[in-house]
Amino acid sequence: MFGKLIAKLKANPKKIVFTEGTDPRILEASARLLAGTWLTPVLVGNPDEVRAAAEEAGFNIRGAEIVDPETYPRMEEMVQKMVELRKGKMTEEQVRGYLKKGNYFGTMLVKMGEADALLGGATYSTADTVRPALQLIKTKPGNKIVSSCFIMVRPSATGGNEVLVMGDCAINIKPTEDDLVEIALEAAQCGKIFGVDPQVAMLSYSTLGSGAGEDVDKVRNATAKIRAAAPDLPVEGEIQFDAAVSPNVARTKCKDSKVAGHANTFIFPDINAGNIGYKIAQRLGSFDAYGPILLGLNAPINDLSRGCNAQEVYSMAIITAALAD
Repeated sequence: MFGKLIAKLKANPKKIVFTEGTDPRILEASARLLAGTWLTPVLVGNPDEVRAAAEEAGFNIRGAEIVDPETYPRMEEMVQKMVELRKGKMTEEQVRGYLKKGNYFGTMLVKMGEADALLGGATYSTADTVRPALQLIKTKPGNKIVSSCFIMVRPSATGGNEVLVMGDCAINIKPTEDDLVEIALEAAQCGKIFGVDPQVAMLSYSTLGSGAGEDVDKVRNATAKIRAAAPDLPVEGEIQFDAAVSPNVARTKCKDSKVAGHANTFIFPDINAGNIGYKIAQRLGSFDAYGPILLGLNAPINDLSRGCNAQEVYSMAIITAALAD
């Protein structure tokens, strides 16, 4: 999977902002990225402090761009741009304060075209990474929400990798049926970048009317709206997980479905199910989980776990940059 993403970046090199430029995990990942020529790290922080941290940890970051909010030459332009974007919700003085923070400053670097993508969260919370993205990058035309998916990967018994998409497992707590439509369409599109030919299962505790309730209605209605919005996208719902993945169960529960039994893109009805579901796949199914990958924004902005390691930073940097146009 990563070979394809790296090939894409080699054909069209990108720049990615790391909002925590002195973090040892960020520096180790940056050193690995700099060994290639297809993704340039842009490290936010004081240059002396960033270089000292890299030297202390033993990482060569020669070739990285280090950008300091205190000395950034386009700061006045950035301030005015952010004031305009916030449309009276922040004073100029407040904006200057926020731009001293790596998360807001880094997001504005992407907004101003200084970089193609951003990866944060090694020390920031998810909210502190997502909030500036929502306020400054904003959602794509036609999108009303930011959602997320995980790319789940494990070796296939027939060679290569088995790749699944699971969403939304991290952002929307109780998505509406219209939210589920957006989540499904964005997750399916994201999956294509990773070589997934999306077969979408809209998951429920019911399969095509076997159960009843508001939650079932929500998923059934969302499925109908997806079919109307994207007639060429294979989608089934509402459907139970066993019917979505097992051909034998599918023949019993929904024998006429083209998706049932071999779904690879799973849309959960709420964050409880999604978070539990992907972690079961990760811990009991031996899948590697990459994400959460944020969906629906005007530029690729992604969040790291504060417990991440340098390998996860490296992998997520490649994924994030590959999402850039």
